[in-house]
Amino acid sequence: MVKNIFFDLDGTMLPMDQDYFIKIYFTELSKRFCPELNLESEQLIKAVWKSTNSMIKNDGSKPNKEAFWTTFARIYGKEVLKYESDFDDFYTNEFNECKVAVKYNPIMPEIIKTLKNKGYTLVAATNPLFPAVATENRISWAGVSPRDFKHITTYENSSTCKPNPMYFSEIAEKIKAEPEECFMVGNDMDEDILSSEKVGIDSFLVTDCLINRSESDFSDYKNGSMRDLLDYVRKLPDVR
Repeated sequence: MVKNIFFDLDGTMLPMDQDYFIKIYFTELSKRFCPELNLESEQLIKAVWKSTNSMIKNDGSKPNKEAFWTTFARIYGKEVLKYESDFDDFYTNEFNECKVAVKYNPIMPEIIKTLKNKGYTLVAATNPLFPAVATENRISWAGVSPRDFKHITTYENSSTCKPNPMYFSEIAEKIKAEPEECFMVGNDMDEDILSSEKVGIDSFLVTDCLINRSESDFSDYKNGSMRDLLDYVRKLPDVR
């Protein structure tokens, strides 16, 4: 019986223009750190992408945070590690400029409220490429509270990333649940739906901001708009 609902963040809980978000993100990051690190913006962006790719390829042997900073330090030298706290400060402050690239969907808080009232355990299953402070900011942009979730995947507490199926197994283990007791809600057919299916997790594909790189036929999967998702969760049984 399903008792735990995993929610993707970007494009699911939080509708967004991903390209615009990335543009603002790197603009603000460059404004903050290029003068301090004496770098051209293009250099910094390439280094961040390369370090992010190290997290995506992480095999569970180390926290994603370590994977990121190990690669970043390999590029710029160990002296760059002293800027770690400055990056946290950036995600607390300037990062919030990215909010203009997202949209508030009033249906999302209603979905969360409905599931909590029914007794479900909620997990914010966003790809753990950001520190906790950035992830919690993005959750708040969606009009819900980080406190609504028993577990939030961040680069500090995760050692895998989507689309690695181990990412979902890692969450289930941390919340002490079996895969068949979990349910994934996401907008990315490959990263959210197909990869969670590989470990036995059922799902709902949100189509408002659909990503389907593999052009998979999803007609046999639960799918629909956020409004459809609200109708679906209203029909779920209480698990209290």
